[in-house]
Order: sequence, then C-alpha cells, then structure tokens
Amino acid sequence: MPDRITVEVNGKPVHLAEGSMVSSAIFLAGESGFRVSVSGEPRGPLCGMGICFECRVTINGRAHQRACQTLCRPGMQVDTDDRKNG
Repeated sequence: MPDRITVEVNGKPVHLAEGSMVSSAIFLAGESGFRVSVSGEPRGPLCGMGICFECRVTINGRAHQRACQTLCRPGMQVDTDDRKNG
C-alpha cells in the first residue's frame, strides 16, 4: 500500500497516496472548478496530460501550475482560481 501524504486544497486538508497528481487532490477535496475563464466560466482538466492548460492552479503561491502534471508533495498548498473569484 502506498504511503499517504497530506496537502491543502483551498485551505482544506486532503489525504491521498504519495505519487498522486495535484488534480486528484483537488477532486478529492470536492472541487470541480480549477480556474475561471476570462468570461467567468469555471474550467477543469480536459486532456489530463498537460496539453490543454485548463487545469492551471496556484501551488505554494506560484500561479498557473498544471495540476494534471504536478505530483503532490507533503504540505503542498493548492488554491484554485474558482475559490479566488467565487
């Protein structure tokens, strides 16, 4: 069984398997919107492999990180744009 780690998504602790992607942590936190489009529509992962850039979030204060391409690290802080604008 993989080791478990804890990350924060929009201030909420999420426990998941080591080696999981940030996008998985966001879904486990119950979030569906990762970012907000210029027209105000919530957006989320489309391709799941880093091509579409719809999964961009802020990780440890660094904006525009691709959630589907970033491995979770213990203590990581993830903020979705949906939280900032909603």
